[in-house]
Amino acid sequence: MDNIKVIREQERKYHDECYESYQLFEQGSWLHKPVKSLMDLIPLLEDKENLKILDLGAGVGRNSIPIAKALKKNGVKVVCVDLLDSAINHLRNNSKQHDVEQEIIPVKADIDNYKIFQDTYDLILAVSSLEHISNEPMLDQVLDHVAEGTKIGGINGIIINSEVKEIDRETGKKLEAFIELNLSTKEIIEKLKKHFHDWKWLKQIVRPQEYLIKREEREVILKTKAITFIARKERGN
Repeated sequence: MDNIKVIREQERKYHDECYESYQLFEQGSWLHKPVKSLMDLIPLLEDKENLKILDLGAGVGRNSIPIAKALKKNGVKVVCVDLLDSAINHLRNNSKQHDVEQEIIPVKADIDNYKIFQDTYDLILAVSSLEHISNEPMLDQVLDHVAEGTKIGGINGIIINSEVKEIDRETGKKLEAFIELNLSTKEIIEKLKKHFHDWKWLKQIVRPQEYLIKREEREVILKTKAITFIARKERGN
């Protein structure tokens, strides 16, 4: 089994367990509430009709479902892409439970290969998902497609983890980080500058984050520098 398969199998196990253990918006995990900086974008979209939104790595709907509920009256459609069967199955159930089944479009696909058509989306989200792209050239390609797929006046909300470290909680030993792309904060910001150089940057924040997760039966401290990047497209490609 190659390294990417090993990493993705570990991530699948972690997410499957999380999705089975916690309900969406239940206290106790990162699923308990949507990302505030993304919810703050909703007023910027409320004057538009027939909105089309893309959520790359949507999971069980942590961000896409609240956005769909808030913009339901605007005729919104939210395309939710995720590689995991468990995520797609829970997303379907959650969209029914929260009365946005008609607004949510689940798509099981690898972000690496998902086709993003030009000038299609009013909003593209990618929360803790782009670091799971298989390699750096593919990340550059996906960022190109994300930029091209956004309508003029549309917005991108990207949160990407950099400098990821995993530490055994019991021993303090540094472990291999199970992440496909573990780039430095500087490298990722340089990529964002390259791919979105002519966009209006609305927010760029780097925040150290720390989580307690499980790898098999081992408790692991996951440390990362999370980059939040929000920008508006003001001209054509």
